Amino acid sequence: MSDFGTTLREKRRAAGISQRELADRAGVDFSYISKLENGRLPAPSAETIVRLSRILGCPPEEMLAPAKKFPSSVEHGISGEPAALRFLDDASKLNLSADEWEQLRGTLHGLRSDPKDRS
Repeated sequence: MSDFGTTLREKRRAAGISQRELADRAGVDFSYISKLENGRLPAPSAETIVRLSRILGCPPEEMLAPAKKFPSSVEHGISGEPAALRFLDDASKLNLSADEWEQLRGTLHGLRSDPKDRS
């Protein structure tokens, strides 16, 4: 997994947006984007990352993951639930692959779905 600055640069270039244009659209200073991309500043808040990902047209988790950040909705959802924190701790210790994480997501979705819909 690449670091946040590298990911930001790759996503920005893929979107065909200059640093200055991204900064203007995100409401931040041009030099801030440059410093993020060059690793001179730590990753911004999750909210800023989500805003940047929307401008760049990519799923927020593709930028949140290299920044090692959770969306605020996830933080609020798990922070008050000890079982959720234990689950995430256990899962992280398993060093799951991307495919295993997706399989686990599928299992989670199956917990609340109508049994008639499962095939």
